[in-house]
Amino acid sequence: MSSSPEELGARARAVRLAIFDVDGVMTDGTVYIGESGEPFKAFNILDGHGVKMLQAAGVATAILSGRTSEAVSRRARELAIGHVLQGADDKVAAFERLRNELGLAAGACAFMGDDLPDLGVMRLCGLAAAPDNAVDGVKAAAHYVTRARGGGGAVREFCELVLRLQGRLEAPGRG
Repeated sequence: MSSSPEELGARARAVRLAIFDVDGVMTDGTVYIGESGEPFKAFNILDGHGVKMLQAAGVATAILSGRTSEAVSRRARELAIGHVLQGADDKVAAFERLRNELGLAAGACAFMGDDLPDLGVMRLCGLAAAPDNAVDGVKAAAHYVTRARGGGGAVREFCELVLRLQGRLEAPGRG
C-alpha cells in the first residue's frame, strides 16, 4: 500500500506515539536458546538510538509484542520506553487500550510490524511501517517499507523518517 510522498508526510506529521513489535522488528527474528533453556535476543544499538531520538522530539514510544521476554523488559527499561505490552494475544485490543489510555486518535499512532499478527494494528494506525524482511502481506499493508531489515537498522530508519518528515531531524554536525 506504499503511500505517496505527500500522504506519507501527512501521516508522519500526525505521529505522537510510535509502537514497535519486537521479534523481526527490533530484532532479526532469531531467538537463541541457551543451555538452560533461557532465550536470548540481539538488539541493534542504532535502532535504540533512533527510539531515543523520537523520545527527545516528544514522540512517545511503546512496545507491543505477542511474546513475553525479560530481555525485552530490560531493553525497554534501558531505552526508557514508556509503554511495554507483552504477551498480547490480541494486538488490536492491546493497541486500542493503549491509545485510549493515552487519549490518542488512531491516526496519531505509528506501528511497525513484520508478521501477520501485526496486520490488524497496521490497518488501524495512522502510519504503518514494515522492515524489508517482513512477510509480503505485511509489506503490502504498510505505508512505508524500510530498506533495512528487522534488527538491522529498520527501527532507526523509520525513526529518522518520522523525524525528518516532522521537520525535527537535526542535520549532521549540528547540535
